[in-house]
This record gives sequence, C-alpha cells and structure tokens, in this order.
Amino acid sequence: MLRNVMAIAVGLAVWFFVVLIATPIVRGLWPDYVRVAAEMNFTLGMKLVRLAIGAVATVAAGWTTAVVARGSAIAIATGAVLLVIFIPDHINLWNKFPLWYHLTFLLSLVPLCALGGGLSPRARLKWVG
Repeated sequence: MLRNVMAIAVGLAVWFFVVLIATPIVRGLWPDYVRVAAEMNFTLGMKLVRLAIGAVATVAAGWTTAVVARGSAIAIATGAVLLVIFIPDHINLWNKFPLWYHLTFLLSLVPLCALGGGLSPRARLKWVG
C-alpha cells in the first residue's frame, strides 16, 4: 500500500517535471506563444502543442508510477488523481478554451496513464512470458 502511494506521488511529480521542462522550451522557441500566453489566446497549433506536452507528461507519469509500484495497474490511479487535480482548473478556464480542448485533456488522463503503465518493464514482462 505504501509503495503504491509513493508510486502515485512520484508519478505526479514526474508529470509536473515534464511540463516544467517542456514549457520553457516551447516559450524559448516560439515567441508568438509568449506573446499570447498571459491572455491564453492560443492558436490551434499552440493548443495542440499544449495537449501534446500534457500527453507526454501523462504517459511518463503512468510509466513512472508502474515502475515504482512494480506493477502497471496502479498507473490508472495516477490518472484519476490527475483528473481530480485538473477538473477545477479546467472549470476556471472554461471560457478560455473550446470544449474539445477540455475534453481531450481531461478524458485522456486516465487512458494515457494506463498506456504509460503498460509500457513499463514489469508490464512488458507479463506479456512476454
């Protein structure tokens, strides 16, 4: 039980770390992104990049959770925790983004964490033998 709680905590930390690393890279490479970021007046391309960063972070969180927990099933819990964390944020940002953006981000958290968990070494060992 304690290992699973720690695994979820580490998975969440990895999610935020990936975003923390990726965001300044995007800002450094894309001056127009910086210009519109304060107002969150993103173009379609910018929204897709934001979703891609979130997807990579979510898969990484699921993978890390599964590695620490020594099993892939708990990665789903990390996705559920991310969902609980981000629902209030998306409610507050509801008018800043279109419905498809909110749904894509929120509804992908659990499946992408599960995918990441399924990519962990322990999960692959189960499939191999």
